[in-house]
This record gives sequence, C-alpha cells and structure tokens, in this order.
Amino acid sequence: MRVMVIVKATAESEAGKDESMPAGAMDKYNEDLVKAGVMIAGEGLRPSTHGVRVSWSADGKPVRTDGPFTEAKELIAGYWIWQVRSMEEALEWVQRSPFGRGNSVELRPIDDAYDAGDEKWRDALVTNKS
Repeated sequence: MRVMVIVKATAESEAGKDESMPAGAMDKYNEDLVKAGVMIAGEGLRPSTHGVRVSWSADGKPVRTDGPFTEAKELIAGYWIWQVRSMEEALEWVQRSPFGRGNSVELRPIDDAYDAGDEKWRDALVTNKS
C-alpha cells in the first residue's frame, strides 16, 4: 500500500528555519527510507509566504488569496510517499523519524484506483507507465 505522510508546518518552518532536530538527522532518515525501499517521493515545501490559495465563491468564481496564511497548524511543510505493507509498518517508520518538539505528521493511505480494481483508471495507469 502507498501512504502519504504529511508533515505539518510549525512556526519555525513557516519562518523558513527548523531547528527542532540535529543537523543531518533528516538526511540520514531519508537515506534509511530509500535503502529500505520505502520512500517513493518526498520533498519539503517553502513557507506559505510563497504560496497562493484558490477557493471558489458561492457563484462558482475562483478567488485568489496570496500567502502567508495565518494558521500554521493547518499548513503542510512537506510530504513523503511511502510504499509499505501496512499502516502499522508506516507508523513504525514515522516513529523512527528525527522530529521533535512541536512537530506533527499525518499518515493517510492513498486511494489507488489501480489497487481498487477500477478498470477504466487501471487501464489508463498501465498505459501511462510505459
């Protein structure tokens, strides 16, 4: 199963610095994930000062809001996509992470049309993989 691990923003990450872990600890953790064949993708995101939100009004028109956004606890600072056997395995990996004080992550299974057996989407995925 694939799992998205969503790293929640903190006041430090929104300020463009994160000193909540020892230097090099995240690099080592990412190396361990890659060596174990767990990590498919992962990247950190710039602070919300660089972001834009788009919402739609009641009449269906898009509305642009430039960052920064005020609620850091609702923001994402980064993500990983992991390939694991179970949610329990994903939890074991996340508990090994170097995160510390004030950090929070959310683990969500990816709803994969290929795994769900949806023929139309499965065929499209197979076609696009070649």
